[in-house]
Amino acid sequence: IWPVILIALGAWVLIGPAVMRRGVETEQVSIPLEGATKAHVRLRHGAGRLEIKGGAGANDAVSGAFGGGVDYRARMDGDILKVRLRVPSDFFCPFPMFGGGGLDWSVALNNTIPMGLDIGGGANAAHLDLTELKLTELRIETGASSMELMLPANAGFTQVRIESGAASMNIRVPDGVAARIRASGGASDISVDASRFPRAGDVYQSPDYETAANKVEIKEEMGAGAIRIR
Repeated sequence: IWPVILIALGAWVLIGPAVMRRGVETEQVSIPLEGATKAHVRLRHGAGRLEIKGGAGANDAVSGAFGGGVDYRARMDGDILKVRLRVPSDFFCPFPMFGGGGLDWSVALNNTIPMGLDIGGGANAAHLDLTELKLTELRIETGASSMELMLPANAGFTQVRIESGAASMNIRVPDGVAARIRASGGASDISVDASRFPRAGDVYQSPDYETAANKVEIKEEMGAGAIRIR
């Protein structure tokens, strides 16, 4: 039986990606602002690739292309539009590591209104360019992932909370943005640019943090992973 299983597995390795690419459809979605002056977006992604950036239409809170589809809902809470995006309950990809077979999401957010962003993910590869966004709060919970994260350049004050497992993370604080950083983890490799963010005890902090017009407060808790903050 084992030779048969090995042959079948080898055949799947050869033809699986093509089959999965044909089987996974991409859904185009735009969620209007509905007159909101603020927004909060909660996104739950699975295995695959995730891209988030600014650039949604002036009248949209969120727009994007969602490989594998997306379940979403939006509701007004006062002047805040609350948006929820998640993987469809009936989505199934037995081998998400094959390119094109998993959840490939490319998401654009409105960059003209204050926004909170809450991201949860599994074994994904994420590229988050949040440079243009007016983020007031960013929360990330992720497992065995690889992530490139660029923080806002002109959002005033942004709180960042990250909880990760066996992740590899590169975080970029834009020039002209001050930062206060607390990073902890058991078997983690933590590297912070001390020339920009000198260390004092268990905190790394820009010399002008208290008076800076644009600043971020980062709290990071990691498992066995690596984080670079520059």
